Amino acid sequence: MSEHKGPVLAFRNVTKVYGHGDTEVRALNGVDFEIWPGEFVAVMGASGSGKSTTLNILGCLDVPSSGTYDFMGVPVETLDRKQRALLRQNYLGFVFQGFNLLKRTTAQENVELPLVYRGTSASERHRLSKEALGLVGLAERMDHTSSELSGGQQQRVAIARALVTSPAVMLADEPTGNLDSQRTHEIMRLFRDLNEKRGITIILVTHEDDVAAYTKRHIRFKDGKIAYDGPPTTKAELEAQMEAAQS
Repeated sequence: MSEHKGPVLAFRNVTKVYGHGDTEVRALNGVDFEIWPGEFVAVMGASGSGKSTTLNILGCLDVPSSGTYDFMGVPVETLDRKQRALLRQNYLGFVFQGFNLLKRTTAQENVELPLVYRGTSASERHRLSKEALGLVGLAERMDHTSSELSGGQQQRVAIARALVTSPAVMLADEPTGNLDSQRTHEIMRLFRDLNEKRGITIILVTHEDDVAAYTKRHIRFKDGKIAYDGPPTTKAELEAQMEAAQS
């Protein structure tokens, strides 16, 4: 993609409808927002609110039923499946709740996997994976398999895997859902540092105020629409943000 100076991504009156007639479900109903380079955004809402559908569209795993999803100025719905796969491969980094690591391979080999798909040379893969693992504080653990790592360390490997391709946007889907409270805050401090010190654009889906507190903007969904878009506002969110800032 050519150099783009506007929002890194934008929804313009996006709707998403599943089924027909009596079985029709309108998962998104006229959603508008923009994400700019360097933002750290929490996408929030109850189950069925539309946040997961939004993440699927953002990740180019689905397309709107109507409206436009622009990624770096390109309307994603005009791309075919292969082109969307290339966009995911070259411009997006994904972090999942379940880590999604290969169990019998080392941390370094897991981090290198996206580069294998890109056809990157072995020497360059080794260099970039070591650099990414260093960024998440696991340089000394790169030869350990997933079974030899704690849950928090496995999620760090998953974050390094998302970082290794230098994505334009990192998408994190409930990344602390399988972690205890201490590891949750460790991972969220890591996300915060990557955003503040490295300028990485991060969109994080969560339903927990103490996790969203580390972000700078909340987009809260309700019944397929955006109910709120802005900084933390509720007492619980503000208290969680103050606690996160002190950690």
